[in-house]
Amino acid sequence: MRTAQETTPGELSAVAGRLLAEGHRLALIAAHHDADAVRVVHLFVSGPPDTRIELHTRLDPATPELPSIAHLSFPGGRFEREMRDLHGIVPTDHPLPRRLVRHFHWPRGWYPMRPDAGPPPPFAEPEGPYPFVEVEGDGVYEIPVGPVHAGLIEPGHFRFSVVGETIIKLKARLWFVHKGIEKLFQGRTIEAGLPLAERISGDTAVGHALAYCLAVEEATGTDVPGAAQRSRALLLELERLHNHVADIGALCNDVGYAILNAHAQRIREQLLRLNHDTTGHRLLRGGVIPGGAVLHTVPDPSRLRAIGDDIREVIALALRNGTVRDRFTGTATLTVQAARDLGCLGYVARASGLITDARMTHPLCDSIPAPAVPIHTTGDVLARFLVRAQEIDASLALIGHLVDTVTAGTAISPLAHAKGPCSGVGIVEGWRGTITTRVEITPDSTLSRVKPVDPSFFNWPALPVALADTIVPDFPLTNKSFNLSYAGNDL
Repeated sequence: MRTAQETTPGELSAVAGRLLAEGHRLALIAAHHDADAVRVVHLFVSGPPDTRIELHTRLDPATPELPSIAHLSFPGGRFEREMRDLHGIVPTDHPLPRRLVRHFHWPRGWYPMRPDAGPPPPFAEPEGPYPFVEVEGDGVYEIPVGPVHAGLIEPGHFRFSVVGETIIKLKARLWFVHKGIEKLFQGRTIEAGLPLAERISGDTAVGHALAYCLAVEEATGTDVPGAAQRSRALLLELERLHNHVADIGALCNDVGYAILNAHAQRIREQLLRLNHDTTGHRLLRGGVIPGGAVLHTVPDPSRLRAIGDDIREVIALALRNGTVRDRFTGTATLTVQAARDLGCLGYVARASGLITDARMTHPLCDSIPAPAVPIHTTGDVLARFLVRAQEIDASLALIGHLVDTVTAGTAISPLAHAKGPCSGVGIVEGWRGTITTRVEITPDSTLSRVKPVDPSFFNWPALPVALADTIVPDFPLTNKSFNLSYAGNDL
């Protein structure tokens, strides 16, 4: 159930505080430039039952300001900083008013999401280097890493303040790959928006495509056939499998157990080929479409069982190895309180004891059983490894159920035609965690606004917290145990 209510700037903090106290989660904040006002939408979600509550606050476009809710919600404060950098909306009384998304070479006063922004102007008036917090004291020195790295990962700058090998403070500076995704959605047809959604974060094609399609279907009032819902759930679990398997191997590699990484990558290749057989694409693009789903073939259960046995053998070998256990145990602990305060999602949250999974709180349909959701409480690298390993088993079990209920081919309902401006929200448990997408559609069925939120936006701040008081050589291992998306974070 989704409801919307108008709030004034003066009422916003009180209403938001009440919703948070009642157990709702702030899923996104989106700014809209209407003809007569700047409108800010706060989306709060909870479940079961599946509940979405929107607060719409209208601001004077000449002086767009609204009270900050950063004192109530840490993610809220980050959304506000993002909104200020891209839209020029000022969150008053924000406790940390530094720029977040804004590149230092963007001209002052230029906000790319404003309707009057125009094409990017010549880069000028640099705002100077990012204001990192400096740690001072006897023996403290800094280690800068990135933003350009030796591997294939995307750019990110990490600045370590260290005594000996112990990390006193880590500051991550991201947003080097801003692509203007939200702007690129504007004016597209619904069909043309799908390829963009699939590419928000390349390893999460199904998750982002599904969140986008669910939002469009809610906006247009389209009922999706049960067969398509089950096919979508199948694709979502296949995506979870190949990503978790890759990370299981990479974590072993980071502690010197390279042979297990080789086997994990071998298994991942089998899964990617299975993906290609299923949808015609190794990353499962094209499987989820507005109104339905397309399967070229249905995965063979015997093939899945063999892959499952293979994965379990790799995991068992890892957990029996003393070096692996020693390096994983107690490393980079994220406490349950820190995970809760930061608003963490997905396996990062579940490894720290938080029960959070959109497959339970926002299920696709009643005919799809909720999977077993593993929870661990130690919050260390070992816990994040074990959650991934157990989610692989849960995904295999769910896929085993779903393959008996789906058939190859296209299951689709034509999208209903919007009779006026409409909006919708899609919520999906992607392999990293909960993805939320909100869309607004014009009467001629074009996209006026799409706001996708990847779980990495919520989880990136937890990485420096977990790394406090660890040692520098544990950074690659810890980073991989989180495995956050740069592209999904910086749209």
